[in-house]
Amino acid sequence: MPDPWTLRYQGFDPAEEGLREALCAVGNGYLVSRGAAPESVADGVHYPGTYLAGCYDRAESTVGEHVVANEDLINCPNWLPLTFRPADGRWFTGPPTEQTLELDLRRGLLTRTALVVDERGRRTTLVQRRLASQARPHLLVLESTFTPQNWSGPWEVRSGLDGRITNTGVARYRGLAGRHLVPAGQGVDEDGLLRLEADAIDSPLRIALCARIRADREHTATTEYREGRVAHLLALEGSAGRPVTVTKTVAVHTSHDRAIETPLLASRLLAAEAGDFDQLLVEHTVRWAELWRRCRIEADFDGAGPLHLNLFHLLQTYSEHSVDLDVGVPARGLHGEAYRGHVFWDELFVLRLLNLRFPELARAVLRYRHRRLDAARRQARELGLRGAVYPWQSARDGREESQQLHLNPLSGRWLPDHSHLQRHVGSAVAYNIWQYYQSTGDRDFLATAGAEMLLEIARFWSSVAVHDPARGHWSVRGVLGPDEYHDGYPWKTRPGLDDNAYTNVLASWVLARAQDALDVLPGYRRDELRERLELDAGELERWQEVGRHLHVPFHDGVLSQFDGYERLAELDWPEYRRRYPDLRRLDRILEAEGDTVNRYKASKQADALMLWYLFSAREVRDLLRHLGHPAHHELLRRTTDYYLRRTVHGSTLSSVVHAWVLTRCDRRASWHHFRDALVADLRDNQHGTTAEGVHLGAMAGAVDLLQRCYTGLDVREDALWLDPHLPSALGRLELDLRYRGHWGLTLAVDRRTVTVSLRPDRQEPVRIRLRGTETTVLPGETQCFRL
Repeated sequence: MPDPWTLRYQGFDPAEEGLREALCAVGNGYLVSRGAAPESVADGVHYPGTYLAGCYDRAESTVGEHVVANEDLINCPNWLPLTFRPADGRWFTGPPTEQTLELDLRRGLLTRTALVVDERGRRTTLVQRRLASQARPHLLVLESTFTPQNWSGPWEVRSGLDGRITNTGVARYRGLAGRHLVPAGQGVDEDGLLRLEADAIDSPLRIALCARIRADREHTATTEYREGRVAHLLALEGSAGRPVTVTKTVAVHTSHDRAIETPLLASRLLAAEAGDFDQLLVEHTVRWAELWRRCRIEADFDGAGPLHLNLFHLLQTYSEHSVDLDVGVPARGLHGEAYRGHVFWDELFVLRLLNLRFPELARAVLRYRHRRLDAARRQARELGLRGAVYPWQSARDGREESQQLHLNPLSGRWLPDHSHLQRHVGSAVAYNIWQYYQSTGDRDFLATAGAEMLLEIARFWSSVAVHDPARGHWSVRGVLGPDEYHDGYPWKTRPGLDDNAYTNVLASWVLARAQDALDVLPGYRRDELRERLELDAGELERWQEVGRHLHVPFHDGVLSQFDGYERLAELDWPEYRRRYPDLRRLDRILEAEGDTVNRYKASKQADALMLWYLFSAREVRDLLRHLGHPAHHELLRRTTDYYLRRTVHGSTLSSVVHAWVLTRCDRRASWHHFRDALVADLRDNQHGTTAEGVHLGAMAGAVDLLQRCYTGLDVREDALWLDPHLPSALGRLELDLRYRGHWGLTLAVDRRTVTVSLRPDRQEPVRIRLRGTETTVLPGETQCFRL
């Protein structure tokens, strides 16, 4: 990205089209629309897709002897279709003879410039501009300007809406049911607006689109009808060198939306009253300028383009328009159908960034989790346990949406999927709650929602832990850690692992923070919660007992990923690297060979090292000592070296975590992993997966490496902690943050100094802890600290 504010692609490459469509998507938090060509259809190269936040549908499929149900983020009716032809020619279906795509990140504007040459050599220049309005989130606009170069005569434009859409954007899902919409009517109203409605099959959801199509030259218009499709056919007279502009303005509403009478009526009113393209672009640009001001990060390295791209897609997926929608953060954004649009623990990586930029968005994500607390309680009861068990994959109503089977494309076999045993997702929710509170001081949220979730998650960990008299410790059995490769012991038939170190240490942390949350609350609210949850002194004592004595395994002077890890075999790494240049999906490789990754000391991504991602080295030592384990200063380096040699980075999150952890012991290696994480989607590091949806956790995590890791920024104990660790390739960082009501906290870090500035305000002073010293910065004050 030579221009740090423009993503540009030249020409047409079928092998890259899916990647380009995902990265050139435009959205606003209510919806995201992939950057597919308007004349294209889903044909294995192109994949037009538009996804509305929170719009899911369930469908059943038969796999062998199993009937499985999957809830998918719906690919909604296609608003894009638009093509043209000279009156005696063929409809343009692409690709063009020449093409340039430019995504303007400052304005959220996608521009396509193309040369179309038809079968008779007639040349037409095509310029198309597209946006999903940040000012009016239900509006999508496509402006197309056609200029005949060497011909004149009658010609036609066809522009319509298509409701005959299925979910077929992920190849490995195509054997499963993919139809989620049925047509519910189409036509044209008295004002010439196209209308189309579709209903979800398994839910009461209705989606309605209305399109206004205008040309700036004299024309006649007729309407084409087919079931599930409607289009205007414009007949015009073309003159060589004379441009003609056709603007398509589409309004989208659903039955989920608030403050409307019906989706169709709301869409019709909005499409009719919307201004022209330039007016809509002006108000849209104003909103993007506001967002970029709040996301300012200045860093003197050559990665500003990917940095802006990652922030851009984060802001398109979750924005102010998401707050009232009751939606979480889909792991793959709203950019495709990978992971079926589900919400995972990836929000752990996203909220760490949002807490200090857009805390209102972080709060909305946590509200999504709170509304599904009863579903989490239900899942705990079904397991015979107390408290709340949050699902590994969440979607519409908070039930577990993890697949029961998954396909290994290398072997063609469907295999049992045990990923729902990743119980650590509940601890991630608890961590997010506490980090949000530390960043904002929002005691109202803690009192009304956060503490209740935290207490119920703590109750689950106390309930699931079993006492091991032989060790004198408590154990958590039958779970999966973040690694994901290991889902069982090779010497046992039941799935799950015992005493995953990350899971247990974090569970101990949750049990301690639950008590802290009670202590923070006003006395009457504390009493109300304890009464509501029937939480007595005896149960709180058990929490302390379990939280101090959960088993954490070690071997060879390092933290063991799980109990029994040392019994696994060493993989012949040189041999496998010789045979397979790319080992990211080592689990699939071994399964296709008739083997299993469960036999080996090999990790997909960081697992035990996640502790040092969430906590400072000192905090990890304190957590382990709280559990009765001596934790020397060399533990981090030894554990990092041990697992780094055995990790294949099969997840984009892995580089984020390793960059964070390595900054404390190997800044050069940290910078390498940071650069890898920063461009993970831009370069499609996972070889084809970005086309199915961006990796939002990695995008946010890479930005957060600049925001908090290299600045050494942490929020705890009612203070901002700073301990800069700038890599040699990075000389200076400056960024604006929001912290505890301060909208204007500026932090600047270079090799010798740290500068903290507060804009004049009526907020409380900010406590700063910097390498053992403490000071207070007042509103309107700037303080510079020597390193």
